[in-house]
Order: sequence, then structure tokens, then C-alpha cells
Amino acid sequence: MSPEVKAFFDEATNTVSYVVRDPMSKKAAIIDSVLDFDYASGHTDTASADAIIAWVKETGLEIEWLLETHVHADHLSAAPYLQKHLGGKIGIGEKITVVQDTFGKVFNEGTEFQRDGSQFDQLFKQGDSFHIGQLRGDVLHTPGHTPACLTYVVGDAAFVGDTLFMPDFGTARCDFPGGSAETLYDSVQKILSLPDQTRIFVGHDYKAPGRDVYAWETTVGEQKAKNVHVGGTNQRDDFVRMRTERDASLDMPRLIVPSLQVNMRAGQMPEPEENGTVYLKVPINKL
Repeated sequence: MSPEVKAFFDEATNTVSYVVRDPMSKKAAIIDSVLDFDYASGHTDTASADAIIAWVKETGLEIEWLLETHVHADHLSAAPYLQKHLGGKIGIGEKITVVQDTFGKVFNEGTEFQRDGSQFDQLFKQGDSFHIGQLRGDVLHTPGHTPACLTYVVGDAAFVGDTLFMPDFGTARCDFPGGSAETLYDSVQKILSLPDQTRIFVGHDYKAPGRDVYAWETTVGEQKAKNVHVGGTNQRDDFVRMRTERDASLDMPRLIVPSLQVNMRAGQMPEPEENGTVYLKVPINKL
């Protein structure tokens, strides 16, 4: 079956969120939502999430899942806000526990921060399946960018998060804690083993040089033939060398500090302190 896919692009973070609908019913899922955040003021805003809510209600959809492809380092998740207004279960990969343990230490969260993934409603592992109405979704564990990265294969569509970008942009960075260029290459091959006609929906787009418009949909066949990092005759050793050298030159994502603290909590903010205010920490010389 072929799901209906509606994309919502957030230019501030270059993130693409998706509403994935069973064409035989009103059941749907939302993948990789965005909570707007102004780092300078510490203010959050729900405009991006509200646009999704308005479209879902206008279309009369029933949300069954709020899925995260991984713990994002470049935007905050709006999953709890969407859950409050639309329902649905929040899901992520079971290796979220590895990410929580790593960054629980980085942010000195203490024992009150649970590192067992219990903040999420569903933890998926390789080979798991779920349903959106009559549509079956299959889970591929595709680590490398982070240990917890998943690809959701729903009918003829694969939602790959940051593992792959558009063919003219390549692949995700692998220099975050727990990342690995070798592992990412193997994960990409897992995705590219899907049928050539499988639609691939990427998690971000940054307009590759020479391209004037944003894009987020491609196919397995196109990735195999044209991806500048892993397509054509590119080999594993060449990829690992390129990826390692390129990652060493990259700056940290602008929103990595707030994003990690919020997203490892399934989109929830840390608990308010005794004055009723929520605070996010900035670790010095740790990232």
C-alpha cells in the first residue's frame, strides 16, 4: 500500500515533519515534529506544530502515532504538545537509553532523570512493526548518526530521518557521541536494499549547491545511482574517510544544547526549579 504523505517544512531548522495517512481510513501518524525555539530569549512557540494541528483537524484525521526517527540535535520536538491536542503514542528507538545515559552525564542530570526510555510510550527495535490504520509500518534500526536512529518503512515509503539526505547533499554527520561513519555506511546499505521504487522522505534539506528550491522526497533507486556520498561506485573505505574528514570541519548545530535536553525527555522540558522556572543547562567545553 502507498500512504498519503503531507510534508511541513520548517525553514528555521531546515526540518521536514510528515503526516503519514492510511488512504483507506482517517488514521495517521506524525513524524519528527518541531517546537519553535528562540535561543536568545529562551522563548518557545507552537506555530509550526499548530500548522500541523490545523491541517489534521481540517482533514479529519485521527493520529495514532507521534514518531521520532532519533533524538534530534537541531530542533526541539513538539510531540507532547501534539499529543495533548491530537492524541497518539510517542515512539522512538529502544537505543534511546544509550543516548539518555550519555547525555544524562553530559548535562549532569542526576538520578532523578530516568535513563530507561520510560518518557516515551513505545520503544522500537529492529524488526518491530506497527500499524497506521490498515497500513503496516516496519522498523529498521539505522544507527551511525546516533545510536538510536530508526527508519520507518510504511508501505512504499521510508522515513529515514538524518541518515540520508537528498542525493545531491549526501548523508548525515557521525561525530556526535555514539556516532560512527562505519556504522552509518552499513545502515545506509540496509535502506538501499529496499526496492528501488521505494519513496524516501528525508528529515532535513539545506539546498545543495546549484539547487534553488528545498526538496525532501526521492527514491531508493535515485539514491543508489546519484547520492554524492554513497551512490554509484562509492565504496565503504572512501565513505568513511570522507565522512570523518568532513565531520571534523563542522560546527555544532545551533540548537544542540536545548534540543538534546528536551528530546531525550520525549519533548518534555526539565522539571521547574523551586521558583517555578524551567532552566536548560549549557555545559562548558563538553560538546
